[in-house]
Amino acid sequence: MLNIHNLTKRYAQRSAIDNLQLDIGEGEVFGLLGPNGAGKTTLIRLVMGLVRPDQGEIKLFDRYRPGSDQSRQLIGYMPQQLSVYPGLSVLENVLFFGRIYQMRNHDLLQRALEVLQMVELEQRQDDLVSTLSGGMIRRVMLATALVHRPRLLILDEPTAGVDPLLRIKFWEWFGQMVAAGTSIIVTTHNISEAQRCGSVVFLRNGQKLEQGTPQQLMATYHSDNLEAAFVAATRKQSSQAGPAETQA
Repeated sequence: MLNIHNLTKRYAQRSAIDNLQLDIGEGEVFGLLGPNGAGKTTLIRLVMGLVRPDQGEIKLFDRYRPGSDQSRQLIGYMPQQLSVYPGLSVLENVLFFGRIYQMRNHDLLQRALEVLQMVELEQRQDDLVSTLSGGMIRRVMLATALVHRPRLLILDEPTAGVDPLLRIKFWEWFGQMVAAGTSIIVTTHNISEAQRCGSVVFLRNGQKLEQGTPQQLMATYHSDNLEAAFVAATRKQSSQAGPAETQA
């Protein structure tokens, strides 16, 4: 699904992504796990084609480059920030995003109603987004990212600020999407969420520390949870760094 080779992105003198190598297969929920500033959002923006790398290469589905017309049609994106229109209704928002992807009217309406039913908003489809709770708005955002049937869904902290029950519901929906053929990349610093991913990569300072299933990573670092495994991976990286790098 995604091949990343020698990827680097700098802002001023700081490397947000530092010589990253990463391969992600299809048919699973893949987690990008790391603290704030680890490079998760920058990596997503690079994959989306919203920013250009300083060096390296990204390929989607073994053939498309980020930002191409073909890749845009294959990707659904749910950002952290509000990305729907408060002055439009729930249904109008989903229809608007579907038209951006040039969906035909009959297919679009049918698909919009389908995704609203999935996120349990069919009873609120005529309500203005401005009247919804924060959790409901996150559900609308998910529906707009799904309306064009993307092969790859990219979710940047999708459950940020939602209550625990809705967080569980979101992960149930993610499982349904994967079963229906959609691959998912999700960024999170929530350890309990990351343990529900099929595979995970640990990111820190724009570098990959480790990659594998949650069970593999916990076994590698003799840990009973991913948080302890991440801390151990971080300490390992620090111990292998040179004196100047460790001081920095």
